[in-house]
Amino acid sequence: MSAITDKARQQRSRHWLRRQQQAVRPLLRGAVAAGVLGGVAIAAQMGLMAWLVHALLIDAVPAHSLWPVMAALLVAVLLRVLAAAVQERLGQLASAKVRQQVRVELSALWARLGPVRLAALPSASLTNQWVEQVDALDGYYARYLPQQWLAVLVPLMLVALVIWLDWLAALFLLLAAPLIPLFMALVGMHAERISQRHVLQAGRMAGQFLDRVRNLTSLQLFGQVGGSIARIEQATQAYRTVTMATLKVAFLSSAVLEFFASVAIAVVAMYIGFGLLGYIDYGPSPELSLFSGLFILLLAPEFFQPLRSLAQHYHYRAAALAAADALAELEALDSPTAAPQDLPIHVAEDGIQLRDVHLSYAGRGEILRGVNLHIHAGEVLALIGPSGSGKSSLLHGLAGFIQPEAGTIHLFGQPPGQQAVAWMGQRAFLIKGSWADNLRLTAPEATPAAMQQALAAVGLNALLAAQPQGLDSPLGEGGRGLSGGQAQRLALARVWLSNAQLVLLDEPTASLDEQSEAEVIDALQTLASSGRTLIIATHHPALMQMANRVVRLHEGRLLDA
Repeated sequence: MSAITDKARQQRSRHWLRRQQQAVRPLLRGAVAAGVLGGVAIAAQMGLMAWLVHALLIDAVPAHSLWPVMAALLVAVLLRVLAAAVQERLGQLASAKVRQQVRVELSALWARLGPVRLAALPSASLTNQWVEQVDALDGYYARYLPQQWLAVLVPLMLVALVIWLDWLAALFLLLAAPLIPLFMALVGMHAERISQRHVLQAGRMAGQFLDRVRNLTSLQLFGQVGGSIARIEQATQAYRTVTMATLKVAFLSSAVLEFFASVAIAVVAMYIGFGLLGYIDYGPSPELSLFSGLFILLLAPEFFQPLRSLAQHYHYRAAALAAADALAELEALDSPTAAPQDLPIHVAEDGIQLRDVHLSYAGRGEILRGVNLHIHAGEVLALIGPSGSGKSSLLHGLAGFIQPEAGTIHLFGQPPGQQAVAWMGQRAFLIKGSWADNLRLTAPEATPAAMQQALAAVGLNALLAAQPQGLDSPLGEGGRGLSGGQAQRLALARVWLSNAQLVLLDEPTASLDEQSEAEVIDALQTLASSGRTLIIATHHPALMQMANRVVRLHEGRLLDA
């Protein structure tokens, strides 16, 4: 990757983070204001402490007469604690809102990309983005961004106070202060690269582990368990190496900052000590008192504290940039395609209409060429043709998973994606849970009576009656406990419960035995009799026989419509 490309990626990541920041600016400003108020409380606390010591030791003021100052000191301490709590709370609220916003955008992005384009991405990487990478934004918005402003505002406020007390002591602080951001920037450039490697390695390791778990049976059958364990161990060691490198950079940056801050504080302490002893008579030194000297000495660590906190939070920035890079990379896949041509045609609101549709996949060229088709509402249409002829691609276009490069598609007067469409492939998607849990995936508000009616419509009422817990009977992952035909019919019952008027089926009887095929076909005929529009991509003669019309595809073109 070229240096120009790296720079462009960094700019894209920063722009992405700034875009997410817009919605939480009031919260971040409130956190900064609370931090500044905490800085004022710190100055008041240190000033009151120095005044109390001076009054007791130099002016010999009786302790019992100093209770108002002590009460004011207690108020300053409480105000400092309260300001810190408010700053942390507002930062956490900002972070939570951003992460919720990002997950909403990510969910919408996945919906726009559709299962076709998402199929090219490992599910483990997508899960890693949803959980780990979004959570990596937490510290950046909750702590780093407010501290970025406080690292400027609070030291400037404190150094202005020190200038008023003794400009020479303030000069020592100002000379040391720029060294800290300088070394932070030098260390930070290296930290960004390591964080990007950390995010990439985490996604790879998650993908490898998930692939092994999914194919554990095959690995055992072919005697590859030992090799898979060794490869997972290698990935784990690589992840450990990157993690330790990240920690090393974090500890190095903290050590550098502590060194320069300690040297600067030591110089200020030596200056105040020698000035009070009378060994320095340059500039404002002769005017030093126990009050001013102690006040400056107490303020010196607090001057560097915001910079220290920024350094401690700096790794949040590196982690957020790495996460933003991965998330922005996913957004780049959602680049707008060429707008379909608006042809002067009459749009039928009672059916499905395709006019001169051209469709292609990235890297595969054109799949559909000039498809014209009209399907009436309630019609059962069978799409036939050899493998690779474009049957599944036509279903993907109707479902809105991919957009045509030219031509128009209208479903009951609307473009794809504007209304619910039911989809069922060769394998039913069933989750680990009860029968009711699986049925409510498409109809969360479905009543037990409605679910039983749907199961009866697809011929599963007898099987349900044999279940010990009825609708609450558990199913394993992928529908374990059901045969292939029973799982397909349970998925059809879910379609029955949905309000989708269009049902797209891609080889729904593939890999089923004859009895299961007959059961699924009976359930499909019942579904068709309900008035739904069914479009079935199939090679099965029985499904062609139940269709009102059969359309043949060959090399992306309709031979008969």
